[in-house]
Amino acid sequence: MKFKDFPIELVKTKAEGVEEKFDLSNVAERKKYFEAKAGKEIEDLKKYLDKNTFVAYWLGKKNSGKGTYSKMMMEVFGENRVGHISVGDVIREAHSLISDEKEKKLILDYLNKHYRGYISLDEAIDNLLGRSTAQLIPTEFTMALIKRVIDKMGKKTIFLDGFPRDLDQISYALFFRNLIDYRDDMDIFIAIDIPETIIDERMRNRVVCPKCQTPRSLKLLATDKVGYDKTKKEFYLICDDPKCGGARMVAKEGDNLGIEAIRDRLELDQKLIEKVFSLHGVPKILLRNAIPVSEADKLVDNYEITPEFYYELENGKVIKKEKPWTVKDDEGIESVSLIAPPVVLSLIKQLHRLLILLIEK
Repeated sequence: MKFKDFPIELVKTKAEGVEEKFDLSNVAERKKYFEAKAGKEIEDLKKYLDKNTFVAYWLGKKNSGKGTYSKMMMEVFGENRVGHISVGDVIREAHSLISDEKEKKLILDYLNKHYRGYISLDEAIDNLLGRSTAQLIPTEFTMALIKRVIDKMGKKTIFLDGFPRDLDQISYALFFRNLIDYRDDMDIFIAIDIPETIIDERMRNRVVCPKCQTPRSLKLLATDKVGYDKTKKEFYLICDDPKCGGARMVAKEGDNLGIEAIRDRLELDQKLIEKVFSLHGVPKILLRNAIPVSEADKLVDNYEITPEFYYELENGKVIKKEKPWTVKDDEGIESVSLIAPPVVLSLIKQLHRLLILLIEK
């Protein structure tokens, strides 16, 4: 994906005078990291968010990290200021509530007041519950469900994941704030530029605990405990959760196919991003998940680069080692992948430039 109008310097997270190496897997260390590298910007944005709100629409290919980045923004700014809405979760919750006789009346009362669409509410619910395959869930119905969640959240800035999902929903997104009675929020579109090779590797190396369903990756997100299967001559991860009793993590069926299993979705996501970025008059932010190896030293610190884990047997004991993970981006350029905190740091700096500096002018 090419974004010629967005200079790569926007990725820069290396800060003069900050020599400390932070363990970004640790919440307390992450707090120190963000304060050291963007303390002033965070303080300004907290003051802004205490009085103002906005709706940020995530634009990114499947498995690009939208949920992770949203939760980290909540971690930085507090759940009293920032909320995350996953449209997939909203629809699953609505399905569950409508299927429950005790909860059904409340949600139906809300939908009767707020749903406006070209098919009846009963038909929309049939689509939701899978009783009808003739039509997809209408956009107007999805928007009413989202509005219900926003009403429950109160006056917070919202990071919306999963809407718009199709090309015809872009115009709905642009005027979504009109549905929210008590707020007149700025719309911001945030695109994640992530090479397909990264998505592919994440999927192919993903494993889950058969008991708690926690996902990890033998190559990219290892647990502390790693075992070795002498019969299969392969290494495997052991779930960290003590409640799982040392369960061996296993691959999910179909993940070995990588991105080919979701190729159609990826292509639609690409078109969606390009369509939104062609619009005028709408604030946009670009987050790069990967940067060229040739630029890495001047832009980021080594600990901000995604590590690639590999393993060796020494005297029958598994030794876990790591090195910077390099991939070819979509243009064939040798690149390094960034872990979540520096990507979020870039988002914070760009939001500060957009929301605070423009106000000061």
